Amino acid sequence: MTTSRMPQRAAAAAVPLRVLLPADVTAPALARHEVRAALLRFGVRERQLDDVLLATSELVTNAFEHGERPQRLEMDFDGGRLTLRVHDTGRLLPELRAPSPAEARSRGLVLVQALSLDWGFERCPGGKYVWAVFQLPDA
Repeated sequence: MTTSRMPQRAAAAAVPLRVLLPADVTAPALARHEVRAALLRFGVRERQLDDVLLATSELVTNAFEHGERPQRLEMDFDGGRLTLRVHDTGRLLPELRAPSPAEARSRGLVLVQALSLDWGFERCPGGKYVWAVFQLPDA
């Protein structure tokens, strides 16, 4: 994971999904719903969604719990490559930690790392993006 490998959006490609997130505990559910609906519209099969939806929940939950607040989710899907970006207004950078077996929480980024091809973060005006990339078969 590195901050320098954040997948860049092609100039000609529009972001297929951009969702403004509420500043409350409903944000992960809203994000999952919007990502699922968009991927189904793109022709991705239901059985291919589980890992992406779990990672979506984890990224948004981390922004809610460790950022100052989740602001928006963006998703690009091109050539079977899916990139999720969650923007939050916090300055604190994400940290991948190995949780203790006794801990009931703190596994979000470990899950994102296990489910995605790559993940990372990048500072931007007003906060940061935390992103994850997935390979899905072309729809």
